[in-house]
Amino acid sequence: MTLRIRTLRESSDLYQRNLADYLGCTQQTYSRYETGELEPSLIILEKLARFYDTSIDYIMGLSDVKARNWNLQSMCSDDEKNSAERKQVVLSAPKTKRGRKPKLGSVMP
Repeated sequence: MTLRIRTLRESSDLYQRNLADYLGCTQQTYSRYETGELEPSLIILEKLARFYDTSIDYIMGLSDVKARNWNLQSMCSDDEKNSAERKQVVLSAPKTKRGRKPKLGSVMP
């Protein structure tokens, strides 16, 4: 199954690492979602739909209508009330570069 999450991510000018941090998974797992090697759970699809303010049907390619068709306030649980803040953190986070992070305590020349 080919999802539209790569197109949505690129149009938002984000890296895979940014979305992986938001979803609570690794960058490799998120990459596998984009390539279709791994199918995301319904919970992950719901988080992506909330993040991009669209429907799961659009993400899955079942609909060409990008507008969401659900009421955000009726779906908000106590856990999801902070999703807007978490989304803002992801969008404002600096883009991470690939490569290894230096070990703690190591001296950089």
